[in-house]
Amino acid sequence: MNTMHTQKFSLLSVILAIAVGILAPSASSFAAKPQKTKPAAKSSAAKPNTKKLAAAALALPPLAAQVALAPNAPALQAKAWLLMDFDSGEVLASANADEALPPASLTKMMTSYIVEQALRSGKLKPTDLVTVSENAWCRGTSAESCMYLPLNSQATVIDILRGIIIQSGNDASKAIAEHMASSEAGFAKLMNAEAQRLGMTHTHFVNPTGLPDPAHKSSARDLAILARAIIRDGSEYYPLYAERDFKYNGIKQGNRNALLYTDPSVDGLKTGHTAEAGYCLVTSSKRNDTRLISVILNTHSAQARADQTRTLLGWGFGSFEKVTPFAANAVVGTAKVSFGKADTVAAGLGTPWMLTVPRGTPVQTAVELKPGLEAPVPKGTVIGKVMATVNGKPMGEAPLVAQAEVERSGWLLLAWQHVSKLFGQ
Repeated sequence: MNTMHTQKFSLLSVILAIAVGILAPSASSFAAKPQKTKPAAKSSAAKPNTKKLAAAALALPPLAAQVALAPNAPALQAKAWLLMDFDSGEVLASANADEALPPASLTKMMTSYIVEQALRSGKLKPTDLVTVSENAWCRGTSAESCMYLPLNSQATVIDILRGIIIQSGNDASKAIAEHMASSEAGFAKLMNAEAQRLGMTHTHFVNPTGLPDPAHKSSARDLAILARAIIRDGSEYYPLYAERDFKYNGIKQGNRNALLYTDPSVDGLKTGHTAEAGYCLVTSSKRNDTRLISVILNTHSAQARADQTRTLLGWGFGSFEKVTPFAANAVVGTAKVSFGKADTVAAGLGTPWMLTVPRGTPVQTAVELKPGLEAPVPKGTVIGKVMATVNGKPMGEAPLVAQAEVERSGWLLLAWQHVSKLFGQ
């Protein structure tokens, strides 16, 4: 009996051991598969900035200068870029300057320019009231930039202008377009006519806002030409482009041009962004007696457009200087005059002439006077021009004017001069 009990116990032990071996993991299993534990919370310092990483992934390869009037021009991560000297309009460096690209809200520079010219001419007054239609009204969405004009409200032209320039308001742009030309399409005709007058040859506007449209295009060169016109033709309104914020309808918004907050030499002009256009920026900066205009089109982030603008302006101010080839009213040539009381007249600059040239580079000049001048020649009449070159490259020209009046001869002297000319004397 005891033997039988012992056998049953042994058999039961074996069965139990087998069962435990099947159901329980072995020590090697524990070693291969450690028990999972809840991961510790990552510190904010270790967490990658996904927005920056995504923007960097969209970055274009550096685009080298195709035109550069000084060495070591930067290569910038954009589809097109340009640097222009304001005084002469000379392009100092550029890449893809004439490629027609979507300009996004840089479009609003033309909208504001037309408004400013209408104010200067008296077609508009700063206190004129502009009505906000349902088409112009922003419906409280954050998907577009708005001044947040209430529906069916009225705002003054000067407030609308601020809303366009500082807040990049699509509602403000549409409202003034309808006020001046009955519709956005009608205003676009004004925009294109003005673009043609200014020589913007690679530009076509469809609307006053820059909202995407396949036919809505401009180029880096054209936008620099427009920026130059804004500064040159609207000096009383240009300070608006440097204002850092504007409050309207209880909503305060800051200017999106980051350089206005970090570079005291920057006083304008405009930012732009859509998914298609990328991040764009047109900037004007004045240091001492030099003003430069930069254009960055389609780069990958707001930070990139600011950084690339700083790089481009830094190169420009570091690589170029202002020179004066001749003093104003200095005599640089003598023109022959027929049938006058004097046979010649001194030619000189009527206004000061300054050139932006590569630092330390000598400037060569050549004078060209009009042939066949006949009296009378009033003082100040344009009688020729002077051209400047650096290493064979044209750098600019200036008109030469008569420094004195040349009266027509009396009839006896005139008759003698005609006879002398007839016989080649």
